[in-house]
Amino acid sequence: MQKQGAQKRQKERARQEKQREKLANRQERKKDKPREGVAPGEDPDIAGIVPGPQPPAWE
Repeated sequence: MQKQGAQKRQKERARQEKQREKLANRQERKKDKPREGVAPGEDPDIAGIVPGPQPPAWE
């Protein structure tokens, strides 16, 4: 039977390994994420928005 300290270390190692895997998965998804029609350095949330008065919605 393991002592509580050893169980605690084992649990902590498992938690850290899971965090490393999650970080690697996030980086992989970010790298593979398609960037369509957005120039480098341009914010995709505001790409194509024209400053100034907007046309009425009913036209």
